Amino acid sequence: MIKPDTPVSFFRFEDLRIYAKALDYITWLHQVVKKFPDQDQPTLAHPFLKVSQSIALFLAEGSARNKPQFIYYLKMAKSSVRECVVYTEVAFRLELMNEEEKEYSVNQMMELTKMIGSLVTSLQRTLPNIKDEDEFDDMQLPPDII
Repeated sequence: MIKPDTPVSFFRFEDLRIYAKALDYITWLHQVVKKFPDQDQPTLAHPFLKVSQSIALFLAEGSARNKPQFIYYLKMAKSSVRECVVYTEVAFRLELMNEEEKEYSVNQMMELTKMIGSLVTSLQRTLPNIKDEDEFDDMQLPPDII
């Protein structure tokens, strides 16, 4: 039951802890990439920001779909998380991120991966004939979500 003093969002994805965590990461990343040199803005900073934003965007889009489609979008969000890990490593190797920033970024991505995985597992439990995540990967998805 929802407490009377707890506001309920019109868009249900806004109530997801994963969504809030993704927004926190985007905000943090904006501050970090702001320090990247001008020549690295279009080739590293902008794509890094875009893929970090796609995590939250996939959560938002998927939440408006049915459960199998939501799972699909959650898996797309997980793919974006992996891309952020790659961008983090590239930025670190180019000495655009320090060790502390790299560690924070990777830790946030690990936490998001676990949270997304837990939500996928929870949703799959409510679907008939889906035993694990790998089995779902082979399902045909409706063309309107691709």
